[in-house]
Amino acid sequence: MGFLGSLLGIFGFGIGISVGLVIGYFLFIYFEPRDVKDLPESTPFDEIEPSLLVDLLPELPLWVMNPDYERVDWFNEFIANMWPYLDKAICGIIKSTTKRIFAEYIGQYQIKSIEFEQLTLGTIPPRFHGIKVYHSNEKELVFELAVRWAGNPNIVVALKLLSLQISVQLIDFQMAATARATLKPFVPTFPCFSSIIVSLTKKPEVDFGLKVLGGDLMAIPGLHHFVQETICKQVARLYLWPQTLDIPILDSSIGAVKKPVGILHVKVLRAQKLLNTDFLSKSDPYVKLSLGGDRLPAKKTTVKMNTLNPVWNEDFKLTVKDPESQVLQLHLYDWEKIGAHDKLGMQVVPLKLLNPYEKKELTLDLVHSTNPNDPQNKKARGQIMLEMSFIPFQEDSKKFSGPLNIHERKESISSLSDDNYSLRGAGLLLVTVIGAEDVEGKHHTNPYAVVVLRGEKKKTKARNKTWNPKWEEEFQFVLEEAPLKDLIHIEVKSKKRRFGFRSKELLGYVDIQLMDVIYNGRINEKYHLINSKDGILHVDIRWKVI
Repeated sequence: MGFLGSLLGIFGFGIGISVGLVIGYFLFIYFEPRDVKDLPESTPFDEIEPSLLVDLLPELPLWVMNPDYERVDWFNEFIANMWPYLDKAICGIIKSTTKRIFAEYIGQYQIKSIEFEQLTLGTIPPRFHGIKVYHSNEKELVFELAVRWAGNPNIVVALKLLSLQISVQLIDFQMAATARATLKPFVPTFPCFSSIIVSLTKKPEVDFGLKVLGGDLMAIPGLHHFVQETICKQVARLYLWPQTLDIPILDSSIGAVKKPVGILHVKVLRAQKLLNTDFLSKSDPYVKLSLGGDRLPAKKTTVKMNTLNPVWNEDFKLTVKDPESQVLQLHLYDWEKIGAHDKLGMQVVPLKLLNPYEKKELTLDLVHSTNPNDPQNKKARGQIMLEMSFIPFQEDSKKFSGPLNIHERKESISSLSDDNYSLRGAGLLLVTVIGAEDVEGKHHTNPYAVVVLRGEKKKTKARNKTWNPKWEEEFQFVLEEAPLKDLIHIEVKSKKRRFGFRSKELLGYVDIQLMDVIYNGRINEKYHLINSKDGILHVDIRWKVI
């Protein structure tokens, strides 16, 4: 009876399931649910019911909810067409990057090898749901991208532990993030920017499946949520603004414009036993000093008349951009009233021979050229004596190291770190005249800018026939003390290329108080020009402390 009852129970269960499925099928077809309303294929946004809108909002692209974001359908189409090739390129970068990371763990924890068995990002590309571009006074392009990706990657990592091989597979990856990218600085070398700086504007959302030895690890209760939160927090800690990821595109020596990192102090002491190039008298020597790779005009000593053993004792300051590669160039000439000045000799000093903050005395034999095969180098041309020292700027002092005594170096740097040092110490004022807008002239418009500080005057090149000139020219002022009470005077003028009664015309000017620059280290602003209807001048001024 027990066996017969069990058999009847199994038959009853099977018949009941079959009958229930048939009845449910007919009910589903012939009876419509009353609590669901059909929506037309295209429903205006403002006609959607609030209860449905709440469910739809997380899925809407940003350009729908935020008018600052623009649609990027064209970019999504581009990514879709390029995805098979991007997949291979990205996977190649992942392999080369992780190879070094995997190598660090081999030999530890009994790990014998780690390698990718399979690596593909799948066939579904990410989609960008909007882009927003920010306007900036800097030489950069800043934009924000909202990206979502519900992909089908297949990433399998094989871990060989002792004699056991463990396979870990990543599947069903989903991600939503908003990233800010900055292309800077702009350089005159393709692709016209030297680096990409990426950061997240909010914590990303990540979801994925993880299989270990064929079993779904994420099916363990509580583990799925814990792993998700841990990964999101770690990514946010590394890349959430203001943390950034810098991706170099161009080598700095190729395209990027290097900024000064310190001051080279040179004291030209004297020279002895120089060549005599004059027939009836002795030479009239002077020295020209310049740094290799620098486009600034060379500095000159005074002319010492009728002597082959001149004494100068003159100090010069030159701005250094790369002490590892730059050299100090010294050229001695015999001054002439008429005609070209005769060359007496030259010499170069690599700056990498100098230790920061250390004064060095040098006695150099003069040569005709730096070519070792030059036969004229065999002729004795005398010697030149000088003192040199390289002083990095306060903000760049940590970049340089030398065989100085550790105690002495700590004292040097700590003395520079005084809060009030920038208000009383020497430094370099960098003035970049970027451009101007609406500088309309009455008679002609070939604008150029004139920068005046403490009687020293420098000017940009003229831009022909434009009301919106772009100069992008930098001027340097080495000052013995911070210009707390100084004004920098900048004029925008226009000059006529041809002869005429009105050869020059003032288009406007501005006076800038340098106190704000000293306290803040930098200003980058646009100023309304005085005596101009709508003219605007854009300048960038920096103060770097020695």
